[in-house]
Amino acid sequence: QVHLVESGGGLVQAGDSLRLSCAASGRTFSMYAMGWFRQAPGKEREFVASIGWNSSITHYTDSVKGRFTISRDNAKNTVYLQVNSLKPEDTAVYYCAAVRSDRYSAPVRDSLYDYWGQGTQVTVSS
Repeated sequence: QVHLVESGGGLVQAGDSLRLSCAASGRTFSMYAMGWFRQAPGKEREFVASIGWNSSITHYTDSVKGRFTISRDNAKNTVYLQVNSLKPEDTAVYYCAAVRSDRYSAPVRDSLYDYWGQGTQVTVSS
């Protein structure tokens, strides 16, 4: 069982940056692949980025490549999403998710993840 808690969201202006954090409970965090997803009002949840257990594998959706960076610190049981050059269309609730890395390395499909956080709101004004 993994409990995930996101933080770091807020109200920012276009062009600003944020660092989202997702803290995981338990002593087996390094055994999990992690992902970030987001859901904007009236839209379906979409994949943002994912990272393998040892950071050797990362995936990004095209719309955030070059602006967002996913990373993890297994000693701190935390995965991060550095979000730069924010745009109004990045406004959404951002969720982190976890799945055992012996099942999937760094999946992009939300249905493959077993554990989810409660989300953190990111609002970007123009």
